[in-house]
Amino acid sequence: MPRTQRNDNFIDKSFTVMADLILKLLPTNQQAKEAFAYYRDGMSAQADGEYAEALDNYKEALKLEEDPGDRSYVLYNMGLIYASNGEHDTALEHYHQALDLNPKMPQALNNVAVIYHYQGERAREAGDEEQSEALFDRAAEFWKQAIRIAPNNYIEAQNWLKITGRSEIDVFF
Repeated sequence: MPRTQRNDNFIDKSFTVMADLILKLLPTNQQAKEAFAYYRDGMSAQADGEYAEALDNYKEALKLEEDPGDRSYVLYNMGLIYASNGEHDTALEHYHQALDLNPKMPQALNNVAVIYHYQGERAREAGDEEQSEALFDRAAEFWKQAIRIAPNNYIEAQNWLKITGRSEIDVFF
């Protein structure tokens, strides 16, 4: 049974009904509609913590989806799952693919920075200060890009950039 037929709470049912209406009314081809259905089911599975099912749906969506902007969101969501499972290198691959398609995606830029920052912390704990600083510098570059796009977001990152001297400007917004 498709995930869209299993939703048992009001919000999921409402979302499903609206999404189905939009799919029926949109002047788009069948392939794009199928891609959206897989993406929608992937989002639902991801929200329920069913990550394997979500990834299966996202992979099917990628096979069908041709629009670069839509593909970037599928890749971004896959990156979220891999990052939450501790698969940081795979998450980075997906975030970078998403950014290749949509370089103005601040949430992907932020998540790349978070992973590099995390890796910098691990390198510091392992006593590799040079590697740690290199990773922190990479994190800073991605955070600066994200903040330029969304200046009212990522306040903690803005503070970290200032505190560590990695900010070229005092105010991003």
